[in-house]
Amino acid sequence: MEPSADNGSSGQHRKARTESFSQKSDDSQTAADFIRNQMQLEADAREALPYSIENCTKPLGALRQSVFACLTCNPPPADPKEPYKSPAGVCYSCSVQCHGEHNLVEIFNKRNFTCDCGTRRFPDTSPCSLRINPASNTKGGVHSEEPDPNNKYNQNFRNRFCGCQCDYDPFQQKGTMFQCLGLGTHEDGGCGEDWWHPGCIVGLGPKWVEEMSATVSDKVEPSKNTTKGLPPVSVEDDAAGGDAAFDQNSDDEDPPPPPGFPREDEFEGFICYKCVDAFPWIKRYAGAPGFLPPVFLRQAESGNESQVAKTDVEQASKKRKAEDAETDTHETKRHRSDEVPGRASDLLNDTMPAPGTDSVCKFAKLPPFPDGRFSLFFREGFRENICRCASCFPHLLPHPQLLEEEETYEPPVSEEGSENGGSTHGSGSLLDRGENALRNIDRVRAIEGVMAYNHLKDKLKPFFQQFAESGQAISAEDIKGYFAKLRGDEQAIKDAGEAARSDFRPEQSGY
Repeated sequence: MEPSADNGSSGQHRKARTESFSQKSDDSQTAADFIRNQMQLEADAREALPYSIENCTKPLGALRQSVFACLTCNPPPADPKEPYKSPAGVCYSCSVQCHGEHNLVEIFNKRNFTCDCGTRRFPDTSPCSLRINPASNTKGGVHSEEPDPNNKYNQNFRNRFCGCQCDYDPFQQKGTMFQCLGLGTHEDGGCGEDWWHPGCIVGLGPKWVEEMSATVSDKVEPSKNTTKGLPPVSVEDDAAGGDAAFDQNSDDEDPPPPPGFPREDEFEGFICYKCVDAFPWIKRYAGAPGFLPPVFLRQAESGNESQVAKTDVEQASKKRKAEDAETDTHETKRHRSDEVPGRASDLLNDTMPAPGTDSVCKFAKLPPFPDGRFSLFFREGFRENICRCASCFPHLLPHPQLLEEEETYEPPVSEEGSENGGSTHGSGSLLDRGENALRNIDRVRAIEGVMAYNHLKDKLKPFFQQFAESGQAISAEDIKGYFAKLRGDEQAIKDAGEAARSDFRPEQSGY
């Protein structure tokens, strides 16, 4: 449609032009929108990186801390069966400042770990930028230092997790994984604080939900009244796992706990079957006060995984009840025995004396551990129920995590707008970084920069003012066009800098 030629045509034309002007670029925005978006980005950055990233933790020594593995600097072998010869881990700060653009694996907390950044476990081309280089006495460029020989590395450092040895992909992983308390390292048969799928803990595998759904679906005849698009099947878990009806087509909900796996509100943590096998004395605490009954690893025959999973669904409740009944029987026998002054639960709930000074061995009063491989789940306060007599205490010394709750190191929290703000450049906003940069240059160059900036600001103010008064959006094309016009005025900016230099006075150097 062509515009009208009457007197009102110019107004209509201006209106149409304004509408098309504000919509001519998808990335157009007002100055207020730009500032608001910038503030939101900085808030998101502080939320994602809430801690200070200014200091490496290596000078602090071995800590229980959040650890990251860098697969860019230390790529694992292409063949998963080959050993990983160069595992290494870095602290939270180094993961951002020294390896921020690399392929990182978040391993979460590891105990007694010293940051490897800047040591021989990394190539010289990947130095630590946070520690002081003793050769130059300047910050950064640290490499080839000796790593801590006490660091322990398990499969997590090559992005492999759980007993199923899966490569972890946070975008594909469904459900919750649980970290073992880690009595043993991989060197002595344990897992080294590995992360486990609930299905793998009970022996059903990480994809037990899909396999069980497929098994049930094959045996369910479709109803004539079935509406297309409804959930094809729902599975109910046994009493141990609670009601666990689920929709196999749902991408938003976590899968239910597998048969035999306790509810999350029933336990505080667990010790996997690998660590239990590595230190079998801990098995006798299964079912004791502070501990849940054993959660068995059900071995599946080759090619029969689905059938075993189905059988487990039918037998898990019966087996769990039998285990509880057996535990009750043992307690009854101990209560009636003349040799035992009271039940084991009464003994274990007594006030704990100083470590290694128990007068009565509570461990000796526990029933023999059951046959089979199982994981050990514990409740809050379980440490109070572990025997610390002279005979048992030596078993606990290598595992201080059984004696008291561990402290996990966290870097100091960044303050909004401070120099150590939670951004990858170690400062708060762009304005803060600009002011810091001005403080670190000589006064002549600072004055030159300020004069040039003021000249540029005087040029930009009328440009932004016209959009502010009209309420129009500023598009990328507008800004590019205006700066193209300013390029012809570079001589004026240069002259402003020269004027600042000529106005320089010697006494200013003392400021």
